[in-house]
Amino acid sequence: MAAGPDTPSARAPRRTGHARMEKLARLPVFFGLEGRRVLVAGGGEPAAWKAELLSAAGARVEVIAPRICEDLWRLAGAAPGGPVAIHVRPWHADDLAGAALALAECEDAAEGERFAAAARAAGVPVNVIDRPALCDFTFGAIVNRSPLVVGISTDGAAPVFGQAVRAKIEALLPAGFRAWAEAAKTWRAAVAARDLSHQARRAFWERFAATALAAPNRAPAEADRAALFAAIEARAQAPHGGSVVLVGAGPGDPELLTLKAVRALQSADVVLYDDLVSAAILDFARREAKKMLVGKTGYGPSCKQDDINALMVELAKEGRRVVRLKGGEPMIFGRAGEEIAFCRAAGVEVEVIPGISAPQGAASRLVTSLTHRDHARRLQFVTAHARDGKLPKDLDFKALSDPAATTVVYMPRRTLPDLVGKLMAAGIDPATPAVAVFSVTRPEEQVVVSRLAALAQDVARAAEAGAEGPCLVLYGHALAEVGVEALARTPGAAAQG
Repeated sequence: MAAGPDTPSARAPRRTGHARMEKLARLPVFFGLEGRRVLVAGGGEPAAWKAELLSAAGARVEVIAPRICEDLWRLAGAAPGGPVAIHVRPWHADDLAGAALALAECEDAAEGERFAAAARAAGVPVNVIDRPALCDFTFGAIVNRSPLVVGISTDGAAPVFGQAVRAKIEALLPAGFRAWAEAAKTWRAAVAARDLSHQARRAFWERFAATALAAPNRAPAEADRAALFAAIEARAQAPHGGSVVLVGAGPGDPELLTLKAVRALQSADVVLYDDLVSAAILDFARREAKKMLVGKTGYGPSCKQDDINALMVELAKEGRRVVRLKGGEPMIFGRAGEEIAFCRAAGVEVEVIPGISAPQGAASRLVTSLTHRDHARRLQFVTAHARDGKLPKDLDFKALSDPAATTVVYMPRRTLPDLVGKLMAAGIDPATPAVAVFSVTRPEEQVVVSRLAALAQDVARAAEAGAEGPCLVLYGHALAEVGVEALARTPGAAAQG
């Protein structure tokens, strides 16, 4: 949503700190095992699966057990990677010397504890199959597009859930990504040999990823590599290598971010964000990116628009990729036009990634269409907040009173009584269905269902009762079905009026 006017109490853009990583149950590590010795104590099917996985990773696997299952014998005869050697005898503590990893399939807890203690005494990370308390490391579900490998762990809590997640990721990662990952390994030396700057190298791999995502099912060719290098050289010859991208953060729910918005955040050097952008959305940004609050609130202290414009251009001219992250949809009452014009005047490349708008978020939460062939043949957006903080003087109240339209009012809180009064004077039906939504799509969302004549009073009562955050007003006969049923599906909602 849009911000309030620049006021004498305006604040300056400032860098903010956010926790980069929440607590992890397990550290996801991809262990290099090519040619390294790994001990597997156990001869059953669980040990056979782990031995096959280790061999596929290039390890020299030594299986030691008094009894060996048929799967292990077959594996030893046709190992997928590193060799698998079998020793038909009990394991001894001396077997652990020099091992990179140690695994055991134990029939009872005492045997598992003895093996884990021996491995740790030898300084070898240990895994006792199906006994998480004895494991220094665990195996998760795997999506294999090697050298692109995805590991999934539930810390042993729900392996079946991990497998379900793996199946979902399998469907999202085309098999052709294997060829692109192989090309990345092959081309990395050529990229390093060009002595590119850090930003140029990252730009190369960003374009590489975009190309792979656009054509995942064909093998990369030399022409692809040449085109990528040509694009990087053209960028290097530009007056500055930076750019600005205006990104719509959506109305609040981080799951409403578009994939393109996520990719922009993950390639940003600097993120300039508004107060309405939640920490959960900022978590999608590249961890190394500098995050700066350029607060735009409806009526509180705000950064001056001129300062934000100047900062964007300054950072871009330093060669940085700047993401201007705006709540909702930046092209609707988000001052995007001013920022685009300023960037263009300064010769800075600028693009826009749209976001889910606040009205779309509200309609989805209310489970109600904003248009209806019997009630609304027109959808109109209007701001109730002019530069001076008052109701704009040039609003067309005849159009805003059209019974065949659904009207969405941005930033209505301060001017809502004045707006409703002028709509009544223009002849609108006082019983027109109206809804106000605070903090749409967020956990603290509050919904006020009313009639237009009583809306200002109902919104004021909701605010006094604790409703917070940006407020959006919608009214029109297409909203007639919003009521108790819709509110029951809207967590945090409260009916009024």
